Amino acid sequence: MQWQEVCENQNLKNLPFKIELNDQGKILMTPVKVNHSILQGKIIKHLYQNITEGEALAECAIKTKQGTKVADVAWASQSLLEKIENEVECSIAPEICIEVLSFSNTKREINEKKTIYFEQGAIEFWVCDSYGNISFFVKEGQIEHSKIAKNFPKNI
Repeated sequence: MQWQEVCENQNLKNLPFKIELNDQGKILMTPVKVNHSILQGKIIKHLYQNITEGEALAECAIKTKQGTKVADVAWASQSLLEKIENEVECSIAPEICIEVLSFSNTKREINEKKTIYFEQGAIEFWVCDSYGNISFFVKEGQIEHSKIAKNFPKNI
C-alpha cells in the first residue's frame, strides 16, 4: 500500500490510532492515550514561542526507506515548507522531528526513527517522555539544548 492510498481510503479515516506504513507497505496502527495528545499540544505551543519562522506539523508523514513514518510533531522552516507543503508525505524530513513516547513504543523503534529521520534530512530529533521531559539529539548524539529552538524547555 502507498501513503496516498492510505490517505484516500474511507475505511481508514477517523481512526483513533496513528497510522504508519512499514517497508512492505503494510499498515501499522498505534493507539495513544489522552496525555500523549496533551503533550503534543504543549510542544507545538512552545515551538511557536521559540521559533519565529516556519510551521509546526502535527502527525507529520515522512517518506523513508522503511516506509511512511509519522513524527508526532515536527517543525519545518519556511524554505522547506515551500518544497514539501503540497506533497502527500514529506520527501524531506522537517528540520525537527519529535516523538512523544507512548506505552507501545520500544527503545529500538525510537532509535530506528531517529536514524531514518536523520537519513531523510532532519537536523534534530527530540524525544518527549510521558512526564514531559524532552531529550534533544543531533546526528552525532545527544545535546543539552536544541540548537534550532534555543530556549525550548527541557520539561513541558
